[in-house]
Amino acid sequence: MSKKQKNKASAENPELTGESLELIENSKVSDTIEMQKPEAQPLFKIGEILANAEFLESKVVVWSKDEGNRIYSEKYFGKWIDEEKVTYLQLSLEEAMLLIDRGHIKINYEGKPITSQVFYEKCMIVDKEFPQKFTVYRDLRNRGYIVKSGFKFGTHFRVYDRGVNPYKEGSKETKEHTKYNVHAYSENHMLMPQEWSRYVRLSHNIRATALMAIVDEEGDVTYYKIIRTKP
Repeated sequence: MSKKQKNKASAENPELTGESLELIENSKVSDTIEMQKPEAQPLFKIGEILANAEFLESKVVVWSKDEGNRIYSEKYFGKWIDEEKVTYLQLSLEEAMLLIDRGHIKINYEGKPITSQVFYEKCMIVDKEFPQKFTVYRDLRNRGYIVKSGFKFGTHFRVYDRGVNPYKEGSKETKEHTKYNVHAYSENHMLMPQEWSRYVRLSHNIRATALMAIVDEEGDVTYYKIIRTKP
């Protein structure tokens, strides 16, 4: 999808909505909007280092419970893991990249500290889709959303409204459920309908909106809403 296909809208509108586009099999790509890059929402106090982490090939771990709680509380970075009587906070590559880029964590690899640039390069080796995934993750976090893995829904990210606890158990209010399921693509990716069919269906089942996030060469993100239609 080229930039000519995108409809510009005011950055004052925080919602990912827009105009109708086209019908593709049983999925309708409807709303699209290209918003100006938002001013980054502060995560924590500027320059505040909250935790020391360790990069273990495909994941990043904060071993200290106290340090883990500093980045988990309120902003919900990471997920607590209980493993062989050891409890630690596990960060996704995207979460860790944003935190080290903002200067809120330090990351060690094989016993030595690494820079954010080195970490980014290692993430690209682990995950070939990392560049567009991180760009979308950062964009959503900059808008103030809570963003978690969407793996079990067949997509990259689950997105919650600001302030929502994604790990809350029991009864939930409507606003506490997943708002968007988001899949990130580069602008030059050849999209096939079957790629999104599963996550559109799963999104529909949990009443979440399925979005395609297209990242162009300038790093701008445009969101396309996909809805199910009857043939």
